[in-house]
Amino acid sequence: MCLFLISVLANSVRPPYRPKNLLNQIHFIGIRSLFVIILTAIFAGMVLALQGYYTLTRFGAEGLLGPAVALSIIRELGPVLSGLMVTGRAGSALAAELGIMRIREQIDALEVMGIAPLQFLIAPRIIAGLIALPILTVIFDVIGILGGYLIAVQLLEMSSGVYFSGIESAVVMRDIVTGLIKSVGFGLIITWVCTYKGYYAKRGAEGVSQATTSAVVLSSVFILICDYFITSILL
Repeated sequence: MCLFLISVLANSVRPPYRPKNLLNQIHFIGIRSLFVIILTAIFAGMVLALQGYYTLTRFGAEGLLGPAVALSIIRELGPVLSGLMVTGRAGSALAAELGIMRIREQIDALEVMGIAPLQFLIAPRIIAGLIALPILTVIFDVIGILGGYLIAVQLLEMSSGVYFSGIESAVVMRDIVTGLIKSVGFGLIITWVCTYKGYYAKRGAEGVSQATTSAVVLSSVFILICDYFITSILL
C-alpha cells in the first residue's frame, strides 16, 4: 500500500494534467457529501449541547457550554465524523467503481492504450480527497456549533452572548489548525485505502464486494488510529 501511494504521488506531478478529472472528483467527494455532512453536524452539535448542559449544571458551570461544544467539534468530532461520513458515502463508491473497472478489464485497456491508470484514475481521487475533506470539516464545525446554539439558546434559554463569547475566548488558532491537519490526514487515508482496495480487487462480483467492505472498514479503523496519534502529537 505504501508503494502504491508513492507511485500515485509520483504520477500526479507528471504531465499531462487533467483538471477536469480533478474537478469531477472534488464534486463527487465534496459537494455530493455536503448533505450528509450538514445533517450529521447539526445533530452532533445538538446532542453535545444537550448532554453537556446537564453535565455542566451539576458543577454550576453552564457558562462553559459554548467552549465545550466548540472545542469538542473543532478538535475531534468535526474531522472524525466528517471522515467517517465521507468513507461511508464516497469511499465505498470509489472502491466499488475501481473494482468494477478492474473486473471489466477497463484498467487493463488503459494500460494497453498507453495511459497510466495511476495518473488517470487514482491521482485525481487522492488530490480531491485532500482538498474536499478540509472544506467539509470546516462546514461541519460551523453547522455543529450552530446546532449547539439552537439547543443552548433556543431550548435551554441560555444567553447567546454567553454562548458565543465563551467560544471566542476559548477557541484559539491552534485548535482550528489541529482539526484541519486531521482532516487532511483523513482525506489522504480515505482515498488511499479505498482506491487501493478497488484497484486491486479480485475478479468477480464477490471480489468487488469484499474490496468495498474491506476499504470502508480499514479506512474507518485507520481514521481512529490516526486521530489518536495526531492528537497525542499536537496536544
